[in-house]
Formats: sequence, C-alpha cells, structure tokens
Amino acid sequence: MKKLFVETYGCQMNVADSEVVASIMINAGYELTQQAAEADVIFVNTCSIRDNAEKRVRNRIQEFKALKRINPQLKVGILGCMAERLKNQLLEEEIFVDLIAGPDAYRNLPEMINQLQDGRQMANVVLSLEETYDDISPVRLDKNGVSAFISIMRGCDNYCAYCVVPFTRGHERSRNPQTIVAEAMDLISKGYKEVTLLGQNVNSYHWSDSSEKINFSELLKKVAAINPNLRVRFSTSHPKDISDELIETIAETPNICNSIHLPVQSGNNEVLKRMKRFYTREWYLDRIALIKKLIPDCGLSTDIIAGFCGETEEEHQDTVSLMKEVGYDYAFMFMYSERPDTLAAKKLDDDVEVKVKNRRLQEIIEVQQASSLANNKKDLGKIFSVLVEAVSKRSKSQFSGRTDQNKVMVFETNDAKIGDYVRVRALSCTAATMIGEIVE
Repeated sequence: MKKLFVETYGCQMNVADSEVVASIMINAGYELTQQAAEADVIFVNTCSIRDNAEKRVRNRIQEFKALKRINPQLKVGILGCMAERLKNQLLEEEIFVDLIAGPDAYRNLPEMINQLQDGRQMANVVLSLEETYDDISPVRLDKNGVSAFISIMRGCDNYCAYCVVPFTRGHERSRNPQTIVAEAMDLISKGYKEVTLLGQNVNSYHWSDSSEKINFSELLKKVAAINPNLRVRFSTSHPKDISDELIETIAETPNICNSIHLPVQSGNNEVLKRMKRFYTREWYLDRIALIKKLIPDCGLSTDIIAGFCGETEEEHQDTVSLMKEVGYDYAFMFMYSERPDTLAAKKLDDDVEVKVKNRRLQEIIEVQQASSLANNKKDLGKIFSVLVEAVSKRSKSQFSGRTDQNKVMVFETNDAKIGDYVRVRALSCTAATMIGEIVE
C-alpha cells in the first residue's frame, strides 16, 4: 500500500482541509505516515495570508526536493491557497513539484497522481461555486482524540482590502446542516468531547432548502443539542455580522463555550474604512459591551494589524486605546504585509516604514501582554471546568487543557486522563498560561 505524508501550514481551516484530503486519499488506497522519508506522496497544504507563511513553505519544500533525489518515484504536491495564488510561478520555479491543487480540487487528487508520468506536471486550481465536501467524512489528524474541527462553510464574500482569501478560496457557500450535525454525532461516537465550527466568517452561515432555513445561531443550537457534554466552539466571527441573537444563543446555551474571537484589526474608523471592514469602532465596542453584559465571564480574543496603509500615529493610538478598553485575553498581532492581487495592493500605498510598523507592533504586543496577565490574575482562586487535552510539554506529570473561556490550564495529573472534564482551581499564572490543581 502506498504511503501519504501531509503537512499543514496556516489556519484551522487548513487543518480541516488536510483531514478531507487524507480521507480522499485513504479511500483511494493510501495509508498515512508520519515520516516524510518513507512516503510515496507528499502533500503540503499551504497558506497565503501572510508573506512569512509563503516563505516558510518555500523553505520546507526544498527538503522534499532532497527526498526526491533519493527516491525519484516520490510525488510532491502543493495544495491550498498558495497553490491557488501562485500556480504558474510554482510550476516554473519548483520544477520538482509534480502537482498543484487549489482548495476546491481535492476530489481530483487520486486521478491527478495516476496521470503523472515522465516528468509531467499537473494543476487544477478551478474554484467552485458549490463544493463544500459535505459528503466526505474527514480523517482526524489530531493526536488527542478529544477536540476536532468541523468546516461548516467555504470561501468568503467580504473582500477586506488586505486579504487574499476571496481570491484563493472563492465565494462563500454553506454546508447542509444535516451533514454538519451528522459529523458531530460521529465524532461523539468516537469519543470526542469538543468541536469547533469553522468558517472564514461563521456569522454569515445560512442554509435554505424546501424543508428548512437556518442561520448560524440556529446551527449552533442544533450542534449543541446533540449532547450536553459536547463542548461547542466556533471561529471566526466578523464584527459586522455578530448579532444580538448569536450573543444571546451563547449566553443561554451551557455547552456553547463562553469564548468569542472577534477580529478588530484596527481601532480607528478611517483605517477600518480603508480596510473595507464595514463597521466602526463604535459598532465594535457596542458588540463588546453586549457580550460583557450577557456573558460576563466570556473570553475575548482578536486579530490586529499594525501599520496598515496610511496609518498615522494617532490612528495607531486609537487601536491601543481600544485594546485597553476591551481588555482582551489574547490576540494575534501582525505587521501589515502587502498581498498581491488584493485591493490594498492595487489601490493603496504600503507607505508605513517597516521600522515604524515594528515599533507599533511591539507596543501593541506589550499592551496585550499586560492585559492577558491582568485578566489571568483576576481568575486566581476561581474553579474552572477544564477539558483534559494533552500531557503538558514541560512535565509528564502534568496535563494541559482549556477552560470554557479558552484559557490554557496546566495542572498535576492526579487520577485524571485525557478526555476527562475536571474541576481545577487556578493557583498562579503567566500571561499565557494558568497553573492550577484538581479539586474534588
């Protein structure tokens, strides 16, 4: 039996896609391997959202080029967003790469491999208006068997000025809710305790046919109703679409986790307008206020871009002040890097100097570190329900897991095992981690 090695870069959506790819290839007669050196086929599932991500992939595939010298029969394929965006460039510059497949071409992978011969290269980057892979049961690539991703939609119609996703993943389309519920039920039957519903903008999920019409809030309720012991998370929310109904649903449903990732990107209205984000600082803070009112213990996280096109010092300080006002638990923070083909690349000047971007990013990071530490200190002495996910990286005598608010907790194992829910009292903390002890 031929062996397949899959390596994934980028976001949770890419992880979910790799699991679909693994399922398709296993059904075609392959088996997975954890060792690239023993593989007959290597797939690299890529991300294009930032320049650094593409550079990491370029460096990594050179290692696979060396493996191909040893085994000329080895087939190397580049999948995903980078394949979609750079098809011609990759085929010309990385001549050892055998195939390129975009996010909507994964069903064709076995056939593409079968057609490879005599140095021929294959490519399929055609985007679909319908493909959701909703009939494919993903092969779970996670190692803990506790928490899994479920992709509920594909593509994006927002066209934020800085983002390549609409160009690499196509238009937005939602999965049939029945297939989503069936996938969650299958996971429960296999012992999973937590699912995360994934979409580029989950808030805009919508499905309608002759029998039903549901939005994202209603889908959340359907999944949560499967089993009260199943934790339900979701990512990512767009601030312009986060409704009162969704916030109320989270507040009213015990097993929907009290954790919301709400990317703000900037705290200044003019920057948000240039970014094509279609909400204001005031709207965003109104959403935060309602979340804090209805879900007082909600974990809050965000994405922030430092040094977007034309950003002044005053506009940057608006982001800093918003961060301090919200008090996020954690944030993903980046310097702006121009992505080809986006509106920003075509219409706006990337005119903030790198040293200024870096200084602003460092200031943002410092503000967030202080906020994370302060929030964690407020939780000391409290008892949390923690889902045990893994052995701690620092000590085999400790487990790690996450609270309902998505905070990482480390604690002594006692008699617990991976997959258990345990009650843990927070005793100490860093900005990134809570340290606690299991209580009866």
